[in-house]
Amino acid sequence: MKQLLNTLFVMTEGSYVHIDHDNVLVDIEKKTALRVPIQHLSGLSVFGNVMVSPMTISRFAQEGRGMAFFSRTGRFQARVQGSVSGNVLLRVAQFEALKQIPKPAEISRNIVAAKIQNSRQILMRSARESENNNESKQLREVANSLSPLLNKLSEADDLDSIRGLEGISAKNYFSVFQYMIRNERDVFPFTKRSRRPPLDRTNALMSFLYSMLLNDCVSALEGVGLDPQIGYLHALRPGRPALGLDLMEELRTVISDRLALALMNRKQIQKDDFEERSGGAVMLNEAGRKKVVVAYQKRKQEEITHPVLENKVSFGLLPHIQASLFARYLRQDIPVYQPFLLR
Repeated sequence: MKQLLNTLFVMTEGSYVHIDHDNVLVDIEKKTALRVPIQHLSGLSVFGNVMVSPMTISRFAQEGRGMAFFSRTGRFQARVQGSVSGNVLLRVAQFEALKQIPKPAEISRNIVAAKIQNSRQILMRSARESENNNESKQLREVANSLSPLLNKLSEADDLDSIRGLEGISAKNYFSVFQYMIRNERDVFPFTKRSRRPPLDRTNALMSFLYSMLLNDCVSALEGVGLDPQIGYLHALRPGRPALGLDLMEELRTVISDRLALALMNRKQIQKDDFEERSGGAVMLNEAGRKKVVVAYQKRKQEEITHPVLENKVSFGLLPHIQASLFARYLRQDIPVYQPFLLR
């Protein structure tokens, strides 16, 4: 189980990743900086100008180990996948669910409900921890405003209505996000969510974490035999991992947002971990990316009680557990897909 969490991240520009027998080596300036037995790795993620040998790519693909390529700023670019495996009947059920009118809305409604409820939990927790009475009040008010959306969601029976309610909840959530940042707000300003490109340090940090979480969700879906591009809440587009994005929605606040807030509030990430570019874009630099990756891997080792399994599991296993539950739902082993709810 722990092997699922062992992803090797290579971020040093000019690195060369290659295979020597059963070991993965990372060379920097023609000197071996790291040697890891391949059986200890479940995946490899490389950022920016990093070379990977053809033998390494082939070995990872043959053995079903994940390999993902990101830009130096953390934007997902490509994945390497070997022969498609998994039960073909499961993929048929996944495709057929798109044609069954109630199912896409039913699936999307459950995912959005979990996202709204998890967002509400994060807001309420921040309201309790805030030392500013006015900000605490506003956090509680927005958290309470999400409850009526859950009631409306239960009555929504088409995707447009469900997506509209998800958009309203996200807008409300981000309207008070700055109040959850307790330290150095001049360093980490936040007025709205900006993605392409991120326009401030907070958005840059969140986008980087979302990229890694999406990669984990896509890997988890592929691991149970599902097609990450066939989703229900997110519209289908060429090259878009719609189901990966669907799965990420319920985990976004639980894993990425909480970690981003912790890094800022504990001053584990700082102003000099970012760089500004022409046009107003703000990105993590190499030192900043390394800090975030280390923190992300540590967070994945922490445990939380899963509401369905009623057992403690690591954060890193949440995408795999939810992907398995979704596969069981499509196979009709369970009557409804139960998204992850933070308690």
